[in-house]
Order: sequence, then C-alpha cells, then structure tokens
Amino acid sequence: MLAYVARRLLLIIPTILGIMLISFVIIQFAPGGPVERVIAQVTGQDTSATARFSGGSGSDLSQAQTQRGASNDPISSKYRGAQGLDPEFIRQLEQQFGFDKPAHERFLKMLWDYARFDFGRSYFRDIDVIDLILEKMPVSISLGLWMTLISYLISVPLGVAKAVRDGSRFDVWTSTVVVIGYAIPGFLFAILLIVLFAGGTFLDWFPLRGLTSDNWDQLSLWGKIVDYFWHLTLPLLALGISAFATTTLLTKNSFLDEIRKQYVQTARMKGLTENQVLYGHVFRNAMLLLIAGFPGAFIGAFFSGSLLIETIFSLDGLGLLGFEAIVNRDYAVVFANLYIFSLLGLVVALISDLSYMWVDPRIDFETREV
Repeated sequence: MLAYVARRLLLIIPTILGIMLISFVIIQFAPGGPVERVIAQVTGQDTSATARFSGGSGSDLSQAQTQRGASNDPISSKYRGAQGLDPEFIRQLEQQFGFDKPAHERFLKMLWDYARFDFGRSYFRDIDVIDLILEKMPVSISLGLWMTLISYLISVPLGVAKAVRDGSRFDVWTSTVVVIGYAIPGFLFAILLIVLFAGGTFLDWFPLRGLTSDNWDQLSLWGKIVDYFWHLTLPLLALGISAFATTTLLTKNSFLDEIRKQYVQTARMKGLTENQVLYGHVFRNAMLLLIAGFPGAFIGAFFSGSLLIETIFSLDGLGLLGFEAIVNRDYAVVFANLYIFSLLGLVVALISDLSYMWVDPRIDFETREV
C-alpha cells in the first residue's frame, strides 16, 4: 500500500503542473487584465458591479489623473483605452502586476512561489492572498462541511429504506419528492425562504446576513452555538434542496445491485436476519461507490456550489471571493484559489481511495495500477 500511496503522491505534481499551465495559457489569451482594469478606472470606463475593489491601486489612480496626455508610445497602444495616458504610468502598472516579464518567467516564478505556499498579495486589495483566503474560509467550511454531513446522514438511510422497499408506495413517493427537489434551483428556493422566513413578506424568524450576530462576543458558549446554527439554517436548506437526489438514488441502486447477488441469498439461507444481511454484508460492499463520490461531493459543496447562496444570504465566502477575483482580474487570488483547491481535491481523492481498505479489507492496493 505504501508504494501505491507514494505513486499517487508523485502523480499530484504533474497533475498540478498541468492544471496551472492550462489555466495560465488560457488567461494569457483572455481579453482584459489587471492593467486594463486600472486603465478603465482611470479613464472612467469601469462600470462593473464589483468596481469597489480597487484599493490596491488607489495611489496609482490619483497619480494617473495628472499624467494623462497625448502619446504615441508603443506601450500605450498595447492596452485598449490607454491612449492619452503617460507611458511611464503604464510601465509602472506592468511592473506592479509583474507583466514587465515574459510569460514563461511569470509562470515559473508563480510555480516556485506556490511550491513554498507564497501566494503574494491581492492586486486590488491591500492584503496577502493567503490571509484573504483564510478570512473567507470559515464561511465556505461551514456551508460545505455541514451540507455534506447532513446530505449523507439523510441520503444514506433513505436510500437503504428505498432499496428494501423497492417498488412500494414509500419508494414511489420519496422518489417523486427527491426528483422535484433536485429540479428546483437552489437560488430560487433561497429567495422563497427569504420571502417566507427572513422578513421578506411573511415571517421574520431568521437572520439574513453573516454567520453570527453583532453581539456574538457577548453570548455564552451555548448561545454562540445556537446563534451559529440559527444563521446557517436557511443557507443550508437552500443548498440541500437538490443535494439529496444523487446520493439517495446512488445508495438505493448500489444496495439493489448487491441484494440481488448470490452471496446475499446464501447468507439468508444460513439463517441470518435481514438486518445482519443488510448491514453485515450488503452495506460494506454497497458503500464503496458512495465513498468514491465523497470527494467530489465535499469539494463541490465546499467552494463551487455556494456562489449564488453566498451572494443571496450575504455570506462572504470563497465562492463569492473567487467570482469577484475573476471579474476584477485579480489573478493573484484566482490562481491561488485554483492551486489550493486543486491540491485539496487531489489529496481528498487519495484519502477516499485509502478509505476503501477500511470499508473492505479485501482491496489490495499493492497490486493496483494508478
């Protein structure tokens, strides 16, 4: 097993390199960039919804107002809207964002820095990127962790019950409810929850902003726990409306496949009870598919599936941070997010594979090809 783990760990390196290289090349051909963004702000052409995040270049903006003038310098012609700005100002912008170096040098420097977990500073926020990510991470951890746990705690027992009662009225009705819930967009359900329970039109039972109340520091330990889950209730309901379908139906189908196998009939003929058959034999084999899907479910809920929910409920997490970084061309934040979560996804996938052995010791990693 150690040899398998070593091969998987070594495989992470070229995988990360490939992800970063492809993303870096795509960015080079994407229109716009941090230099163009500052130029748009200087010339009054920046009308984006996230234009408020420009603190990192504030001094440059005021300086540029006094440096505008006619110029035919080639460096100004490289950027749309730069005509009339002082070429020296453009050069300072390129140096500030690192665009005064060739693309391959920027890429190699980024890899060297990221290998040491040095992510630099945000282009448009006066803060280190790692500090910015750590600042937003509690929100995404709260949403992703609790959503994944709740989803599995509900979906697995429900899927087992549906498999045991396959074709019954219970199975039909629960399938109908699960499919309808899966078809409802999470953001639409979030708006409905706000209207009904967050002071929109009817009831005002739940808060609408943040993970904690303003008087958080004054609350007792039990009060803090209650306040924390009070703020999480509506976002988790909105995320969970469609989170149960896949896991529930996968659990049901996995159990049905195992129940129909010959070893189950043999166990029943030996006189084992139905619970002994289900949870002593079938459960261990059927859960392998669910374990394989856990990393994707966790990572998806952790940072990629919560953008709209974070926006609607004013939760300043990693999903919203990543979206704003892309819109604002804050490449330092974009690539740091990509690197961290790609690495996290690969490590979690390895942990998931290793958990196979815990569920079913018959799996031999020594003879398995990567």
